[in-house]
Amino acid sequence: MRLLLMVTWMLSGTIEAAEKPNIVLLFIDDWAWNGSPVEMNDSMPNSRMPVVQMPNVERLAREGMKFTNAYASPQCSPSRVCVQTGQSSPRNGYTVFMNDRGQDYFDEKGYPDFPVIPCVSDMTIDKDAVTIPEALKPLGYVSAHIGKWHMRGDPGDEGYVVHDGDTSNNPGNTLSDDEKQRLPDDLTDPKLMFSVTERALSFMNEQANASQPFYLQISHYAMHEGRECLPATREKYTQHPLVQAYYQKIGKTAETVKRKEDPAIWLGMAEDLDGRIGAVLDRIRELGIEDNTYVVLVSDNGYRHDELLLTEGLTQPHHSAKWWVWQGGIRVPMIVRGPGIKAESVFTGNVVNYDFLPTFVDWAGGDPSSLKNIDGISLARYMTGEPATVDFLQRNLYFHYPHYRSSMPHSAVVSGTRKLLHFYEKPDVPMLFDLAEDMGEVHNISGTHPDEHSKMFSEMMDYFERVGARIPKLNPNYDATAYQNSKEYEKRLQWGPFADRRPLEEDEK
Repeated sequence: MRLLLMVTWMLSGTIEAAEKPNIVLLFIDDWAWNGSPVEMNDSMPNSRMPVVQMPNVERLAREGMKFTNAYASPQCSPSRVCVQTGQSSPRNGYTVFMNDRGQDYFDEKGYPDFPVIPCVSDMTIDKDAVTIPEALKPLGYVSAHIGKWHMRGDPGDEGYVVHDGDTSNNPGNTLSDDEKQRLPDDLTDPKLMFSVTERALSFMNEQANASQPFYLQISHYAMHEGRECLPATREKYTQHPLVQAYYQKIGKTAETVKRKEDPAIWLGMAEDLDGRIGAVLDRIRELGIEDNTYVVLVSDNGYRHDELLLTEGLTQPHHSAKWWVWQGGIRVPMIVRGPGIKAESVFTGNVVNYDFLPTFVDWAGGDPSSLKNIDGISLARYMTGEPATVDFLQRNLYFHYPHYRSSMPHSAVVSGTRKLLHFYEKPDVPMLFDLAEDMGEVHNISGTHPDEHSKMFSEMMDYFERVGARIPKLNPNYDATAYQNSKEYEKRLQWGPFADRRPLEEDEK
């Protein structure tokens, strides 16, 4: 595969290096679809976070294209593998980070009493998979990955010439786990966002000065928990009337509130991160490469930020959160700016994180169709205004989480405005939703649309079989009492499968 890409490039005589566009991916950790001041859906006030100030994210939205229906994996590591390989999680087999008890098909050790036996996950990127830098190198690119890797293995083995090594969440948590610890007055590099950005700026300087086209992935540790921000930024938000009202509500003050429950630190982290995004945008302009550089801003997975509820009258737009394939776990913010992309444009079709690899190859002057065994589709033509085809709009996007955590083994397929979910604990409870009318996934319409459910389910299972996806199996040693007494059981019950209609949670009403 890699040889084919090299030969294709050598024979085609593609765009001269100086004319090729640069690509910068700003990859944000644990950032909800509605986690910025930008309305991801202009008709929904709760599709944005009104309290936080992120002028540079707003600037990107003004200057580029907003994607109202962008999807990712329900957890960070699988999402990162999908981005690198252009493959869905069912195909690449990397479906969770923590399940490393071995490479057996099923994991029977961790959950011996649970209803189903979950699957193990791949632990590294498959050696045969072509990654972003490997696909771009034959097209004349040099690639860097700065920040959180969290896929195990050496980024250098995947083609990155500059990188921070096999990093996980740990480097970004610069403070201890003690929630009572206050932000040190001398904290200057929260979540390493400042040092990560400085290394990224240095890489851009070198490549631009050499007229060398580049791919740069800046994988921030923010907005992952382990809240950190500059003390001055936190102080600003502690004075906000809505934050003050929250302190009063929980009987705390800015001096006594725990770090993990302090909205001022989360809001400050978001604003500090926005400043680092702005530093990248400013340097691109200063280097004179703004007209020839694509900037992609996206989150690695969905999330559920309680800070939305600081603003009276706003409710959570999505069901569930990270670790689940409900909308709250897989729908993410996405904004793209670059050559040929109209300012303040909006794309409403479904896009997914494994679309990035073929899109980047397309931008680089390569042929995305030369990429074999991938699931993504190039978005390049749609970003320049070409109408999306029916086939593209109705294609199936697959999400697979065959594991226990706070969640349970389950899968989903999204096609147009329809979404099917399947829970392996209760295969006899069919689930189908109309996202156009029911973004919160409240009304299960499988009972009134059985043929549609049957078709989508068959397509999903056929696809899983075709790509060799691991499927959980029923546990013959299931112990109902032990399961009900297990940690997170109530959450699994609350966010698990249901017939007809689910009750709304307090923050959804």
